[in-house]
Amino acid sequence: MKPFNWDNPYRTERTPLFARNVVSTSHPLAAQAGLRMMLKGGNAIDAAIAAAATIVLVEPVSCGLGGDCFAILWDGKQLQGLNASGVAPAAWNVEYFKRKHGVNAQGLANMPMRGWDAVTVPGVVAGWAALHERYGKLPFESLFEPAIEIAERGFAIPPMVHRKWTAAAAELKDQPGFAQAFMPEGRAPHIGELFSLPDAARTLRLIAQSKGREFYEGELAEKIAAFSKACGGAMTLDDLRAYKPEWVTPIAKDYRGYTLHEIPPNGQGIAALMALGILQHFDVADLPVDSLESQHLQIEAMKLAFADLYRYASDSRSMEVTPDQMLDDAYLASRARLIDRDRATQFGPGRPASGGTIYLTAADENGMMVSFIQSNYMGFGSGVVVPGTGISMQNRGYGFSMDPVSPNVVEGGKRPFHTIIPGFLTRDGVPVMSFGVMGGDMQPQGHLQTVVRMLDYDQQPQAACCAPRWKLNRDFTLDLETGIKHDVAEGLQAKGHVLKAVDDPYMDFGAGQFILRLSDDPVQGYVAASDSRRDGQAVGF
Repeated sequence: MKPFNWDNPYRTERTPLFARNVVSTSHPLAAQAGLRMMLKGGNAIDAAIAAAATIVLVEPVSCGLGGDCFAILWDGKQLQGLNASGVAPAAWNVEYFKRKHGVNAQGLANMPMRGWDAVTVPGVVAGWAALHERYGKLPFESLFEPAIEIAERGFAIPPMVHRKWTAAAAELKDQPGFAQAFMPEGRAPHIGELFSLPDAARTLRLIAQSKGREFYEGELAEKIAAFSKACGGAMTLDDLRAYKPEWVTPIAKDYRGYTLHEIPPNGQGIAALMALGILQHFDVADLPVDSLESQHLQIEAMKLAFADLYRYASDSRSMEVTPDQMLDDAYLASRARLIDRDRATQFGPGRPASGGTIYLTAADENGMMVSFIQSNYMGFGSGVVVPGTGISMQNRGYGFSMDPVSPNVVEGGKRPFHTIIPGFLTRDGVPVMSFGVMGGDMQPQGHLQTVVRMLDYDQQPQAACCAPRWKLNRDFTLDLETGIKHDVAEGLQAKGHVLKAVDDPYMDFGAGQFILRLSDDPVQGYVAASDSRRDGQAVGF
């Protein structure tokens, strides 16, 4: 890795962590749970699973036992990708939603945002089991000891989790099982209040003892299916039994001598690759790091990538163009030529040639590195909590299209378009960095902005993490984080960018975790960063 400027020009209380074994997450108790596994002799995969099982308890505003996950990992020889996102219940199709939820003004079926008809088959538990089966070192049961202890004894609510919990409670209190699980006093818990999840403790024990099978074919599966039926949902035991996560080959794009790797669609990681492939055609490093010109080029590249993403990305089995076609060098060069350096442009999709989330990362001194992300989607997800289990269900079904001509149209057994994406950086086939920036549509934008800062401007991981960010919205309006200079904001407006008021800075600008190798030899250790926008922490030894 080329040398960084180790100064940090941005206001922050965080400093980078240097250690030979590292875990970085958005909650300190989750990071410490992972570190406990390493101290017991476990590897980076063991640490990641322990951290992931813990964070569903201590940050339930972002993820849960009924969520999904993805991972990219370096196993010592090569990169491997895992897609553990869920699929639609077999009964789902456009007509199902028309019958149950009616149609909108355009004549398309309404897709509910919350409740059982937003829930796809959860993949996170199967994802943990698949990672451990192939790469785990410690017994599977031992990985859940920290989480079970926290679920039984409770944990004190930190400020940012409290804020999101309070904001969600008013909307979700009437969803099946939500108030009983997450509002036992009739409200969201206060900052510093002890909160326990005894039902989740029992569920975690069943998952640990069965290596996840109970969730898909045992007692837990029966409870999920029965509650779905009682509430008028479509998910059945057969849907749960049929689910399998998928090992995949990551997709990649070269940038400034390095290679960024992402999970292929149904995720949106391809947008980060496309944006970097477009930006490769500009001498970004010749522009000052926080300048108007640099920010404008990055924003326009991201807009071009999003225009194609929203048109073409879906479950890879139903895409009308391939990821290779979307990442073709000649195609991205043609897209780059559309950028006007003086004016913002409202781009449409091109035509390639035919042919609520948490992120965590862990790395160990033997060289194993894992980039891992899991989510319930919109905060608490669907709002559905299966009684007696502590299983809060995601609402990933809301990512489907109700337009019959869309490649992302809803269909039984199909994966919806996903926002969560782990990232991984290599150089000449050697691992460099496992990283991610959580937060809905912010994720590929966070990948782009932090990678540009590190590779074009030599900023060290914590500085790249702390730097102020911009965010494109679905309508291509622009949010700017506090810290972006006033003259840059004015200059963006003068170029035609439409600025929008920021409603939710917690979600709008994401939060990252980074672990970067200090040399080709993992024994030399790593440097880690944890985003100050969350309660998180990087820990190591």
